Amino acid sequence: MARGERSRLHFRTIWISDIHLGTKGCNAGMLVDFLDSVDSDTLYLVGDIVDGWQLKKRVYWPTAHNDVVWRIMKRARRGTRVIYIPGNHDEIFRQFTGMSFGGVEIRRKMIHTTVDGRKLLVLHGDEFDAIMLAHRWLAVVGDAAYTALMAINRRVNQARRLLGMPYWSLSKMAKHKVKNAVAFISRFEEIVAHEAERRHVDGVVCGHIHTAEIRQFGDITYYNDGDWVEGCTALVEHHDGRMEILHWADIMAARETPETDQLLELAA
Repeated sequence: MARGERSRLHFRTIWISDIHLGTKGCNAGMLVDFLDSVDSDTLYLVGDIVDGWQLKKRVYWPTAHNDVVWRIMKRARRGTRVIYIPGNHDEIFRQFTGMSFGGVEIRRKMIHTTVDGRKLLVLHGDEFDAIMLAHRWLAVVGDAAYTALMAINRRVNQARRLLGMPYWSLSKMAKHKVKNAVAFISRFEEIVAHEAERRHVDGVVCGHIHTAEIRQFGDITYYNDGDWVEGCTALVEHHDGRMEILHWADIMAARETPETDQLLELAA
């Protein structure tokens, strides 16, 4: 089926974060495909949309990154409620909290009410990163190491494309294998869920750690929408209130198989 003939999936709400526009690691092409394939009543941009840390070092802004921005602004003009919650990499935009630009609302955090009445705290998540709060210099060093890892990841996936193989995340695999990284992620999830409990809401949606997840902590549901550097994922709320993580690289790869329609029906 031709790209223009594909039916668009429609959700009540979409959350995406950690796009890191302005870096070579950003999977802008995959995100453009996602934005061309889905619609929603509300779109949350949950931080690190633009990577100000990297743009301070060098300007990198290919056409595909403009394409992402243009599609987001087009949604806002056409009536989608677009809410932008800046993260630590795009913290420069936090000074505009409470303002609206081109229909895009800038907020520090939000309470989202699902169609079935659940209250979800929405924030980026760097507020609970102990390394970020206590040792900003260490976070910057870690960011440099992460950038180097993503450069290797790009080379690996260039080779995989030449061999006709689907996208694969080296850094995602590394995080699952390294014990300390797994422990950090688990502790981060617990702390964020505790904050949601303290605020007397039913759950929390965040990004920041580039690890898409849905977990239950007692009465609190923790949601992380992932990223568009490694996992290429989005969190969506269906019109019946059901929540789901979409792994877009898998959906794109499935288009090459006869089971494509079945996978898209599952996501709808």
